[in-house]
Amino acid sequence: MVNKENVVITGATSGLGQLVALELGKRGFDLILTARSKERAEITREQIKEQAPSANVDFFYGDFSSIKDVLRVGSEIAAEYPKIDVLLNNVGIHAFKPRITPEGLPEMISVNYFAPWILTQILKPSLQNSSHARVVNVASEASRRHGILKLPEDLTDTTPFTARGSSPVYGKTKLLNIMFSAELARRWSGTGISVNALNPGFNVTGLGRELWFAPVLERLLKALHLGDPRRGTDIITRLIADPEYLNKTGGYFNVGTGQSIEPVSPGGDAAMQHRLWESTEKILREKGVL
Repeated sequence: MVNKENVVITGATSGLGQLVALELGKRGFDLILTARSKERAEITREQIKEQAPSANVDFFYGDFSSIKDVLRVGSEIAAEYPKIDVLLNNVGIHAFKPRITPEGLPEMISVNYFAPWILTQILKPSLQNSSHARVVNVASEASRRHGILKLPEDLTDTTPFTARGSSPVYGKTKLLNIMFSAELARRWSGTGISVNALNPGFNVTGLGRELWFAPVLERLLKALHLGDPRRGTDIITRLIADPEYLNKTGGYFNVGTGQSIEPVSPGGDAAMQHRLWESTEKILREKGVL
């Protein structure tokens, strides 16, 4: 019997996560997918089965704005899958108004940063049981518009913001993804698990769901052939499946070329990466997560 590789994809019922699931299903991966909506999950399952009839598709349900849900979903996946070959931390939001999670954390920081941080830790034993596991984190060049990073204050900052003011907050979450990836790669050196981040470029599917004009803008951009999500899908699948990236770890790679990018300051600062990790652990201990 062929021992197929499996991949965990968060946020797999829309956007890049769904497109990557479709592509990897066609490539023979077993798919372990997370979703908030069972309805959207079934639509995604049907789409995958149409294009890859032999693909195994397993869904786990939860809202990643809730740390409680992240812990539950992670534990369920770990119990069901003692070996995981790839973890794609894709789930993310760009909220245009501030919201606070049940744990009292800012929603964008919690979904885009804390959720993948926690899920990755939970799935570490399963990843270690693969001979060459890969963790792939979806970041963004939006990180260059992050404003000023303040640690640990930014991780718990619930100061109200406007739609215009949401962009630096979103950019900050993407900067944190890059820094987390580099620090995790160092900490997991020698485990056989590679950790990389990527910039998927501008993708139409990444438009804010909360903007009333987003559907109209999406149709316009598609008509102009701008923001083609297949480019973002390509760099993600390359990091997951191409031998070229098998032994690379701690990198931040660009859409299109697949080449390494130098993160905006302080993204590449090892001392700040370490400080982010320490701050994260402290906050999560205070929240009773660790």
